[in-house]
Amino acid sequence: MSNLNPPTTLPLPGGRRLGADETERHLSLMLEGAPLIRLRLVRGPELHVHLQEINDRPVGPALWAACYWLFARDPECLHLTWHLDERPGEALLSGLLTSTERAGEYRCERTMFWQLPQPWLGESFSGSYPQQMVITDGRRHPRRPMKPRGEVYRRFDARLGAWVSLRTLEIEQDLERFNRWQNSPRVASFWQEEGSLEQHREYLDKLQADPRVLTLIGCFDDQPFAYFEAYWAKEDRIAPFYEADHYDRGIHMLVGEEQHRGPHKVASWLSALVHYLFLDDPRTQRVVAEPRADNARMIGHLHNQCFHCEKEFDFPHKRAALMILGRERFFDRCGLM
Repeated sequence: MSNLNPPTTLPLPGGRRLGADETERHLSLMLEGAPLIRLRLVRGPELHVHLQEINDRPVGPALWAACYWLFARDPECLHLTWHLDERPGEALLSGLLTSTERAGEYRCERTMFWQLPQPWLGESFSGSYPQQMVITDGRRHPRRPMKPRGEVYRRFDARLGAWVSLRTLEIEQDLERFNRWQNSPRVASFWQEEGSLEQHREYLDKLQADPRVLTLIGCFDDQPFAYFEAYWAKEDRIAPFYEADHYDRGIHMLVGEEQHRGPHKVASWLSALVHYLFLDDPRTQRVVAEPRADNARMIGHLHNQCFHCEKEFDFPHKRAALMILGRERFFDRCGLM
């Protein structure tokens, strides 16, 4: 089913904007108002895309833009069949396109498209960071890369018509906001981290010094609304309760601003958070969460994003539900747009 509110333009990270003139059989894309690529579309059980004209060299970015537009236009489209006269070397090397058995025919798979890190990912060293095993507190795990600073992820959510982004928490900038959120009765009932500004400064200072945890602020249209902790599960207290892989990531989540609650907002930020963690290191095969077992609302949100409940287990401070989302499942069912 096509998007009920199809986009007329799609903003890109970095400030540029894609525009389109689209009919049933043709698609012309413009970048910042300048012609980029013209396509003939043959619709059926599969969407066949024939290149008619291209106004950009190298061709890779133009092909990427067309794939992005068509996948955003129809979130249920699983693949595109491209017909090209010239071999798209750059697109084949990156994984944007794959060859078929027919000459001049190539495919773009949604599951592969959304695993390409750019332009969504900010600065990241994780994916190229060499593996060296170390031992911390009796746990053997890979040495972790230096934590990033600043914005790490940005994507325009066409369903919301808003930017969803993630940036690292900066204590001087975010302390009062964090303190207000943690002292909200709704948040405190689950996090149990109420306290003073100084207590929360100490809490955040400790996490900033911990190579296991990355503290993040979630934003809609650059307005902070949520706090997330992304941790390496192998070194975390969760590790004894399941077979944690070296690159599994875990998440703690809270929405602090009341106006950004609701299932449609959760679907946007939770998919963005998981997407970021899978892009940050291609060796990450699972994202896990451990909400309180009686937090039915959050568990429901996680189920809606294809997490499954592996089991319930007991931490010293709570009974938790072990929620797991595998990389393959996330990208196979990827509803990003």
